[in-house]
Amino acid sequence: MDATRVPATTTDSGIPAESDEYSLTVGRAGPTVLHDHYLVQKMQHFNRERVPERVVHAKGSGAHGFFEVTEDVTWFTRASFLARVAKRTPVFARFSTVAGEQGSADTVRDPRGFALKFYTDEGNFDLVGNNTPVFFVRDATKFQDFIHSQKRLPDTGMRSNDMQWDFWTLSPESAHQVAVLMSDRGTPLSYRTMNGYGSHTYSTVNAKGERFWVKYHFKTVQGVQNFTDAEAKAMTAEDPDFHRRDLFDAISAGDAPEWRLEMQVMPFEEAADYRFNPFDLTKVWPHADYAPVQVGRLVLDRNPSNFFAEVEQAASRPPTSFPAPVSALTACSWAASSRTTTRTCIGSARTTNSCRSMRRRSRSTPTTRTPPWLTATPGRSPSTPRTPTAGQRRIRRRRAPSPGRWSQPSSSEPPTRSTRRTTTSARPARCTGTS
Repeated sequence: MDATRVPATTTDSGIPAESDEYSLTVGRAGPTVLHDHYLVQKMQHFNRERVPERVVHAKGSGAHGFFEVTEDVTWFTRASFLARVAKRTPVFARFSTVAGEQGSADTVRDPRGFALKFYTDEGNFDLVGNNTPVFFVRDATKFQDFIHSQKRLPDTGMRSNDMQWDFWTLSPESAHQVAVLMSDRGTPLSYRTMNGYGSHTYSTVNAKGERFWVKYHFKTVQGVQNFTDAEAKAMTAEDPDFHRRDLFDAISAGDAPEWRLEMQVMPFEEAADYRFNPFDLTKVWPHADYAPVQVGRLVLDRNPSNFFAEVEQAASRPPTSFPAPVSALTACSWAASSRTTTRTCIGSARTTNSCRSMRRRSRSTPTTRTPPWLTATPGRSPSTPRTPTAGQRRIRRRRAPSPGRWSQPSSSEPPTRSTRRTTTSARPARCTGTS
């Protein structure tokens, strides 16, 4: 093959396409025929290129990296990815706005989602939170109502400040988060210059069976920096994708962003008589009561190679996280979202362990191939030979069609090509055999 020749376009099966310029038609000026399988394939795929956007956190950006343990924390957890100093675990991070749609501007005043997926040797650990340590509601039943108050009205299709403030003022527990949102923390300069918080109270267990309550805090090493309100508004017009571009460009230039993980640890028994409900998502634990303990560092050093497959299809499912249960607010909402708008066993959402789900015949049916962005994970390589199962060793034989069952009418001629793909038949081939 000539080395200078441009590679031919292929079908989804890797077969060279006949033409990207012309469809198969009846004669030179005739109608397009439906047995042009390449044209039909292109149209069918085009109509299915988009999955429904998330109800919340629709617009986001992501990157790959690792988490490295820097301190011995086995006194309060037996989680494998925190088992020893210097242990590294692959991580995928997704940052996002909350209320905006896919095409919304990055710098609008809004909380920012901070979702992490740790690909541990015990399975995936999904930690979802925001760039604020608190949230607007404490009861999960109000979460959907809150989100609706930040979205568009069903009659006008427009957002309403009255609707937003009606919810906030009629839900006094939201005051803490509203105060944070209306400060400069509501308009971060970059995803790299904001903190991330697990927000919820998680549970850990050590090797002795002792239980603790913990909170996750990811402190940016770059330092917290924010836009002023005027600067944030100006940037929405100048570059609506400013945060996405900033993260991508920084990693491409070798300036990998880093966060320091600190955790607050409360002995299990102290929660019962603490001075307020330690599981209240609208409150923080004072550092004077429970000083943060340094755990490790999070580094994002690799951009996704396929934005749709790795960022848009990223799914988080906190309720299935090992061994750290989380409240119903996060568990139910994120799990339902991962089932309907994203994928749970494919793309960057899949585990590095074997995904042996009983689900089948759906868009999220898992594959058995390790995703390419995880091939560097120790102990996992797509080239590692696998022993076939008994079912895989069975060879299914296809029955050849009986002669003459599907035959062409004698008057038809095979498709010919001049400057465009044509066929001289006035009608597609018909079935002349009997069933």
